Amino acid sequence: MRRSTFFATVIGIAVPLLTAVSAHAQATRTWVSGVGDDANPCSRTAPCKTFPGAISKTAVNGEINCLDPGGFGGVTITKSITIDCHEVFASILVSGTNGIIINAAGAVVTIRNININGVTTGLNGISILAASKVFVEDVMITEFTQKGISDTRAGNGNFLSVRNTTIRNNTGAGILAGAGATSNTMVENSLLNGNGFGIATATGNRVMVTRSVLSGNVTAGVEADAGGQVGLEGNAISFNGTGVLNGGTIQMSNNEISFNATGITGATASNGNNRIYGNTAPGTAPTLSVPAQQ
Repeated sequence: MRRSTFFATVIGIAVPLLTAVSAHAQATRTWVSGVGDDANPCSRTAPCKTFPGAISKTAVNGEINCLDPGGFGGVTITKSITIDCHEVFASILVSGTNGIIINAAGAVVTIRNININGVTTGLNGISILAASKVFVEDVMITEFTQKGISDTRAGNGNFLSVRNTTIRNNTGAGILAGAGATSNTMVENSLLNGNGFGIATATGNRVMVTRSVLSGNVTAGVEADAGGQVGLEGNAISFNGTGVLNGGTIQMSNNEISFNATGITGATASNGNNRIYGNTAPGTAPTLSVPAQQ
C-alpha cells in the first residue's frame, strides 16, 4: 500500500509538470483568425488574433497561416519563419510605424500572400535590418511615407527575392537596396508603380530586375548610385520622371523604355535589343556592350 501511494504521489506531481512544459512548447505551424484570441495556443481549432500573438508561439523555421480574412497587425520577426496567407484575404494595416520589421541575423524569412497598407502615415512596408535571406512573394505594399521594402542590412552576401509583388504609392523607393555592403536583390514579375523611385540601388548592392513593370514613379523607374550594379531584362519602364537614372553600372537587355519625361540619364550598357521611344527627352544613349559568351 505504501509503495502504491508513493507512485501515485509521483505521478500526481509529474502530470502537472508535463502539462506545463507542453503548454509552453512552440508549434511548427500556427494559425491566426479575424475572430481569434492571442490568449489561445494558435492551433487550428484555437487560433490567435494577430501575427505578434502567433509568432511568439511558433518555433524557429515554423509557419504562420491564416484561417479566414482579417487584419493581423504589424509584426517584428526575430527568427527564421514563414508567414503565408494563401487563398485568404489577410492584411497588415499600420499607422505611423512599420508594417513588418525583420531583425533576425542569419535567418531565412518568407512573407507570402499578404496586403500591407500604411494608410498614408506608415513608415516602411517591410524594413529588413538583419537576415540572411528574405523572400517576398505575392504581396501588396502600399501607402507608406518612406519605402515599400527597405533593405538596410550590413554585411556581405545577403539576399532578397521579390516575386509577383505590387509595390505602389509609397513616398520613397518601392524597393531600396540600401546597405553599403555587397547585397543581392532579385525582382521578378512585379509591379512598382507611383513611388518616389521604383527601385533605388545604393553603393555595394547588386540588383537584377526581370519581367516587371516600373511605371509612374516620380523621380525614376530604376536608379543606381555610384558602386551600385543593376541588370534589367525584359521590363516595361514607362511614365516615370526618368526611366533609368544611373550613377553606377546598369546593363540592359530587351526592355521597353517609353513615355518617360527623360528616357535615360547617365551612362548605361545595352545588348542592342532595347526599345527606347516616345520619351519627352531621350536622354543619354546607351553604349552597345554585348557580354562575351562563356
